[in-house]
Amino acid sequence: MTKPLLGITMGDPAGVGPEIIVKSLAAMDAGARAGIRVYGHRGSLAAAEAVLQTGLDLTTLDIHHTEIPGALPAFGTLDPRCGEACFRFIEAAVKGAQAGEIGCIVTAPINKAALNAAGHHYDGHTGMLASLTGSKSSWMLLASERLNVIHVSTHVSLRDAIGRATVERVLATIRQGHAHFRRLGVENPRIAVAGINPHCGEGGLFGTEDDTFLAPAVAQAQAEGINVQGPISADTVYHRAYNGAFDLVIAQYHDQGHIPIKLVAFDTAVNVSVGLPIDRCSVDHGTAFDIAGKGIANNTNLNHALAYGAQLVAHPKVPA
Repeated sequence: MTKPLLGITMGDPAGVGPEIIVKSLAAMDAGARAGIRVYGHRGSLAAAEAVLQTGLDLTTLDIHHTEIPGALPAFGTLDPRCGEACFRFIEAAVKGAQAGEIGCIVTAPINKAALNAAGHHYDGHTGMLASLTGSKSSWMLLASERLNVIHVSTHVSLRDAIGRATVERVLATIRQGHAHFRRLGVENPRIAVAGINPHCGEGGLFGTEDDTFLAPAVAQAQAEGINVQGPISADTVYHRAYNGAFDLVIAQYHDQGHIPIKLVAFDTAVNVSVGLPIDRCSVDHGTAFDIAGKGIANNTNLNHALAYGAQLVAHPKVPA
């Protein structure tokens, strides 16, 4: 049998994950499907196919099945069993990636409330994957055709995010972004660091964090030969990057990076975990309980995530 290159985790069984997976797999030819393993629940995928009527023969799929106790969770419902299932799907995929069975994990959306209700207290996929792989740090990178953003911090309060923008963390983020784009074949990635305060603090009038923490990190990265500029005022840097001035923007916190990406690439942006010993990318949307089970979920984002995952497989990590 063809060795699976990509492993898709199904996400929350009550969300749109099963539907978008069935839609994407149904649109592939048999050869492409042979390179994919689904970590999920057969009954949930069958329920999605019953709604979609794509004609996909689920018995031909490579499915790593995880049982869900009791009756099949209804689409659109918050259920701790789904949170537990999400965790088990991802745990199995991580083991598969660590064993070399799959080259990249592509994740469908999870519901953080269900995950935590099941006793798995993570802020999302990135933190969970860091824990499962024993990684001290990880980063969220949002990739799209014309704008790419990597975050210094993500799922923390804005107050905490400002405190996390230290010289060390900003420098580490620059290094990770630089290494990732070098891996993908960009010889000299052009990186911009977004400021944390309005107009980068305007010489201390609106805060000193840009001068105290961000500027020294940029200077250190430049001394290491990294092509990085900043800090640059966040109200202009994304426009410049979108129009081709930079390959990557360092965002200081969650919304600073997510808002511009959601604006310009809502259906196509891919969430990439950087800094882990395994590769993972994901759709950049949630479980959409309001439309789950109705057969109208859009699988475009998953197609882009699968394409990015294939790109990562084609450019393997260089051993540390």
